[in-house]
Order: sequence, then structure tokens, then C-alpha cells
Amino acid sequence: MSQQSLDTVFQEWHDNQAIAEQMIPMIGSLYRHNNVVVTMFGRSLFNRSVIRILKDHRYVRKIEGTELSVQDTFPLIKAMTELNLGPAHVDVGKLGVAFKARGGDPTAFLREELAEIVEGHAAAGHNGQPKDVVLYGFGRIGRILARVLVEKAGGGNLLRLRAIVVRGRGDIAKDLEKRASLLRRDSVHGPFNGTISVDAEARTITANGNVIRVIYADSPTEIDYTAYGIDNAVVVDNTGIWRDEAGLGQHIQCPGVAKAILTAPGKGDIANIVYGINHQDIGEQDRILSAASCTTNAIVPVLKVLNDAFGVEHGHVETVHAYTNDQNLIDNYHKGDRRGRSAPLNMVLTETGAAKAVAKALPEFDGKLTGNAIRVPTPNVSMAILNLRLEKETDAEALNDFLRRMSLDSPYQKQIDFVDSPEVVSTDFVGNRHAGIVDAKATIANGKNAVVYVWYDNEFGYSCQVIRILQHVSNVHFLKLPRVKG
Repeated sequence: MSQQSLDTVFQEWHDNQAIAEQMIPMIGSLYRHNNVVVTMFGRSLFNRSVIRILKDHRYVRKIEGTELSVQDTFPLIKAMTELNLGPAHVDVGKLGVAFKARGGDPTAFLREELAEIVEGHAAAGHNGQPKDVVLYGFGRIGRILARVLVEKAGGGNLLRLRAIVVRGRGDIAKDLEKRASLLRRDSVHGPFNGTISVDAEARTITANGNVIRVIYADSPTEIDYTAYGIDNAVVVDNTGIWRDEAGLGQHIQCPGVAKAILTAPGKGDIANIVYGINHQDIGEQDRILSAASCTTNAIVPVLKVLNDAFGVEHGHVETVHAYTNDQNLIDNYHKGDRRGRSAPLNMVLTETGAAKAVAKALPEFDGKLTGNAIRVPTPNVSMAILNLRLEKETDAEALNDFLRRMSLDSPYQKQIDFVDSPEVVSTDFVGNRHAGIVDAKATIANGKNAVVYVWYDNEFGYSCQVIRILQHVSNVHFLKLPRVKG
């Protein structure tokens, strides 16, 4: 390559950086003033860096086979700021691909593609009221939920993190500082994106302007949330201490609580919800819900689309799961088989209820799946291996093409992600917001036998599914444009 060509490539990169820098305030304005979330094939561009925006544009080439640059999408985003749009999630990646192929005037193009929200129309937008949210427990999932809730505050999201509930630890000032520090710094997910301060006298943690009350209690029965100005709240129990109706029912007996959501599989008749699959079954009478497990959330969407398209006769789910706080750092007593052995030093064969739990979200899978789990010495990101016997014959190429299309243009776009790279490893999926990510390079299919590998961030991806349930029960429903094909 000549020096002139090298200089041209370098200049193009700098020009694209400059365009991305101009896009950032426009994307922010659309979010804050119009409640419009701008995405790139499902990935939010709000509050993202210049480099992240450029990388997300590059991603389009991998999934659509066509180049898309900020030079293609900038005219669309600029035109969107001038159209007085109503609330929606707008995928500028899909619009950019279509506009690049069609050409013409960007404003006229958007008036056609976004007709449902042009001039502030929002008939299918959110129709909820601000909803108070309380996190009961502040462990791994609790702190990630707090991060996501703070990030999403504003922009029509309507969810307000009002309080967290923890057990007392003696010196309140020191306890608050430690909890704030754990929210501020995370060994897996990195630093908190913003500022955090503590007011020991008021017993609050303020994160990016969100004032969060810290309530100290040893059981739910001690709390009157209305005394803190909290009412009609959804309590998200991420302690795992109570998993049945009797235990979780303590939350909804508290003044100020409307619903309780468990971040673990529920027992008995508690509805186990996998958002995107059976969340529409939630009724007003359902005051206690379970968000199922991270593994169930990862595999159910993939199993659902495969069963719809190919039929699943039976199968086995093998979970390769990151170790959790339930295990021991060094060998010690544990009530569970094998889990007492050192988590960072061993692969630990253990049980999983994920295979049976699938039937709670997809009744057609009742009795069709078996399952086992292996805990491995990594702190986050897991994998589910689906070994399936299908009703229809297929091959790896056809199966992957189908799953790729499901990740791009289906109602399961937020649940199913797709990667086709020979280089990816578990840490590449830290922070991925999908319930599961299909690894195309690992897919095996021959006739009616298929093996599908699904990665998932068992902390962050799962927490995003919980947030989606929170939005649903709070009547926060956003129109997604352009419309899903078919």
C-alpha cells in the first residue's frame, strides 16, 4: 500500500471519529427530550464512546455482509433530531442499511419508516407511571441491577431505584462506604460509569444524581416503605433466601409494596418468567414472580425458536458455569455435594434445575430435557451446550443462518445474540446484555442431531432480563422501529 493510500485510510478514520463525536450529543438529546433510544442492530448507542460507536458500525459488516459507517448513519440521526419524534427504540443500523440501498432524501425516508412516531405520535409508546423499585439484597446481582437502573434513569424508562435493603453491619458510616465502594468498583465489570457519593447521616448513596436510601433490616416484616416516601413499589429480592410463596409473601405484606420479583427459580406455583418468552402471561393478580435462573434465560429463547422451526424431540443441556458466591474459596464444609471444594481450583460437577425449569416457561418441553452442570474456575460468563434431537433434518450452515436471522429480525432480538468468530472466549462476553449468545463456529448439525453452544453473561445478561420484567410490570412498553419483518 502506498504512502498516499495509508494517509487516506488514516484520514478517513479521523473523519469518522469527528462524525461520531457530533452524533453523541444528538443521540443524547433524542434520549432525554424525545424518549428515543437509538440502537445499532439492538445495541444501544446512548451514552457510548466514540470508539464504541465506530465498533458497533463495524459490527454490521459481520452480520449483514455490508459496510456501514457513521457517514451513512449521521444524516439519519441528524434528521431524527428535526422530526419531533415520539418515544421508541429506533434501530439506526437497520435504517442505515436500507437507506444506503435505496438512497434519496434522509428526512423523506424517515418520515416513511418512522411514520408512527413522527411529530410526537406515541400511541404505541410507554404508557406507565414512574415506578419505585427496591432492591432487597445488594450482592452480585443486586449491584448490577443498580448499575443498569441508574444508567437507564430518564429517557422515559420510568423506573426509579429508591432504596436497597441490607442487614446492619455495626458502624453505619463505614458500612455505607463499603457498599458504595463495591458499587463503584467491580473486579469483573469494571468501574461504575459515573459518580457515587455517600451521606451517612441521611443513610443514602447517590449515584449519578439518583438518591438511593439504604434501609437496614433483618427481615422484610420490619419495613414500612411508606415511611421513606416509597409506595406501590416493586421489590426485587436478590438474596435467594426465600423462594416460595410463603417466604416471598413477606414482601408484599409490607406497606408500600405492590409486587415482588425473585432473581432465582421460584418454587411451588410461583410463575417463572423468561422475558421474551412468557412475560405476556403476567397478570395483574400475579404479585409474586420469579425471573427464573440465568441458565434458563439463556437457553429458553434458543430452544423456543429451534422448536418452532425444526421441532425438538428430546435433548440434554450441559451447563459450564462460572463459580458463584455459593461455593467455597478453599475446601470447607458445604451442605451441597462437591460444592465444598475450592471453586478457583476445581471443576465441580453439580446439579442444575435449568433443564426442568425450561418447561415452566415452555410447557411443550415437559419431560424432553435432561441436564447437568460443571462449575469452572472463572468468575463470570458461562456456556450452555444444547445436545438436541430434532424432528426435521438440517445442517450446521442452515441452522446457523436461521439463528443469525433470529438474532437480527425476530421478537427475540434482545434475548438471542449471535457470534461467528474462531477467536472468541468467555471474557469477550462480559457485559453482554443478551440472555444468550449463539457461537456459530461451534455448531454441529447432521441430519436430525444438533449441538448448539450458547454463551451467557450469567450476571449482566441475566440482570438485563430482570430489568425487562421490571419494565413490563411497570407498563413501560416501547415501540421498536423499523418493524420486525414477517
